[in-house]
Amino acid sequence: MPDALPIATARARAVRLGFHGAPNLAARIVTAAGHHLRDVEFVPYDVADPFGPLREHAMDMVIVKYDPREPDIAVSRPVAFDGRALIVGAHHPLADRDTVSIEEAAHYDSFSCPGDFPPYVWDEVVPPRTPSGAPIRRLHPMTSVEGMIRILATTQAVHVSFQSLDAVLPPHIRALPVHDLPPAPVALARLRDLELPPRATALLADAERGAR
Repeated sequence: MPDALPIATARARAVRLGFHGAPNLAARIVTAAGHHLRDVEFVPYDVADPFGPLREHAMDMVIVKYDPREPDIAVSRPVAFDGRALIVGAHHPLADRDTVSIEEAAHYDSFSCPGDFPPYVWDEVVPPRTPSGAPIRRLHPMTSVEGMIRILATTQAVHVSFQSLDAVLPPHIRALPVHDLPPAPVALARLRDLELPPRATALLADAERGAR
């Protein structure tokens, strides 16, 4: 009787996880969920079109902050939090500070909502006003991290952003913790009416369970 033939098994493909800015936050979520980084493909997306690759089925899930309310997008419970930071050039008057107040951001030009990014989410990222009511001047175009860095390096503009971005900033750009804004909730977003692959489904459930 001939030897039994080997059974071919297909390895489940990696989870395609979209991120913007720095991948370190996405990697932290994956490892906190108990999953291996080798099982995830980290795919950068353009801040001007955050859900385009998801809608084109180029990604399984994307990292989002706050609570996007798009009819075709389902958003998980928070799986992490990202501290707030003010991004400035090393020449900026605030650059040597250990922390700053969001009220101080109102003294400098900031960045406007990019492309198809949901404006109501941008209002959470870069508030139109400080808690005291001072307007934040959202004037500079937000195109990419590289474009933002060029503006910050050559002007006194500031970007109200997140501490995770510090991982990809060059030495002449600094991320100053904002002590009077709460950390941003971070979630995983997916297409509402599309079933996730098994490995992505497991990552989503484990990330939510681990955050609890």
